[in-house]
Amino acid sequence: MIDTQLEKATTFNRKKKKTLQDITAPVADSLSEFRSFYKQALRTDVWMLDKIVQYLLRQKGKEIRPTLVFMSARLFGDVTERSYVAATMIELLHTATLIHDDVVDEAELRRGFLSINKVWNNKAGVLLGDFLLSKGLLTALDHEEFKLLKVLSKAVKQMSEGELRQFKAARLFNMDEEYYFKVISEKTASLIASCCECGAISATDDPKMHKMMHDIGMYTGIAFQIRDDLFDYGVDDVGKPTRKDIEERKVTLPFIKALENASLRQKIRARYLMHKPKKKQADIDEIVSFVHDHGGITYARSIMNDYADQALTKLRTLPESEARTSFEDLITYIIERKK
Repeated sequence: MIDTQLEKATTFNRKKKKTLQDITAPVADSLSEFRSFYKQALRTDVWMLDKIVQYLLRQKGKEIRPTLVFMSARLFGDVTERSYVAATMIELLHTATLIHDDVVDEAELRRGFLSINKVWNNKAGVLLGDFLLSKGLLTALDHEEFKLLKVLSKAVKQMSEGELRQFKAARLFNMDEEYYFKVISEKTASLIASCCECGAISATDDPKMHKMMHDIGMYTGIAFQIRDDLFDYGVDDVGKPTRKDIEERKVTLPFIKALENASLRQKIRARYLMHKPKKKQADIDEIVSFVHDHGGITYARSIMNDYADQALTKLRTLPESEARTSFEDLITYIIERKK
C-alpha cells in the first residue's frame, strides 16, 4: 500500500515535459505578427504564382527558425521590427531551399501536403524557390538591413556548399565522421546559427553577443540534424520511421559509427546494402539492425547531447531570466522531439 502511494506521488511530482506550444508561448504574439509580415512579403499580382503561394501558405511548419530569432532577440531586449525582417528573410530562404530540395529529390509530400513539384511540376517548383529567394533579398533591401543580408548571404553560400559536399560523398560513397560534421554544419546548422545571430543583431549592437549567439545556434543546429538522422533508424521514442535516408543512400552518423565498430566482413555487407539503389524491405531492416547492434544509435545520441550541452553552457553565461529559460527549453525540445 505504501509502495503504491509512493509510486503515485513520484508520478505526480515528475516534471511534465513541455510541448512546443508551451515553449513558444512567450513569443506567441511575435509569431502571430510574423505570419502577417511573412504573408505581406509573399504578395504578388501574378495570378498563377499567387495560387501556388496560397497553397504554400497552407503548409505550416513548426516555425522553429522564426522562434529562434525572437527568443534570441528577447535575451537582449525586445522583439523589434528588425526581428520581424530577420525572421521573414530566414523563413523565405528556408522555404525556398525546401522546395528546391523537393525538386531534386523528386519528393511527393511536404508537411502532409502534396509537394509543389507534384501538384504543378518541377519547373514551377524551381521558379517558386527562385521567387522566394528574391523576396528575401528584397525584404532586406527594402528595410536597408545590410548587416542581416550579409549574415544570411553567408548562410546561403554555406548551405549550397553543404548540399554539394553531401552529393559528392553520396556518389563516391566516402562519407566519414569528419566530413559528415562539415556537411551538417554547412547544410543545416549554418541557417540555425544565422537565426540566433540575426535575432541578437536585431536587439543589441554588441558584436560579442552576436558571435556568442552564432555559436549557440551552430551547436543547436548540429544537435538538431543528428536528431533528424536518428529518426530514420527508429529510435525507441519515435513512431514509424520513414527510412528515407536509407532508401536514398544517405550515410549519416549512426551508420558511420556502426561501420567503425564492425568487422571487415560486416562492413562490406553493410556498405553493399546501403549502396543498393533499390532496396527490399529486408535490406532496410538488415541495415537498421546493423546500426543498432554496432552502437551507432547510442553514439549518435551521445554526440547530439554533447552539442546540446555546449549550446546550453554558452547560453547560461547570460544572466538568468525568463527569456533564457525559454531558450533552454527550446534546445531541450529540439533533441527530445518525436518528429
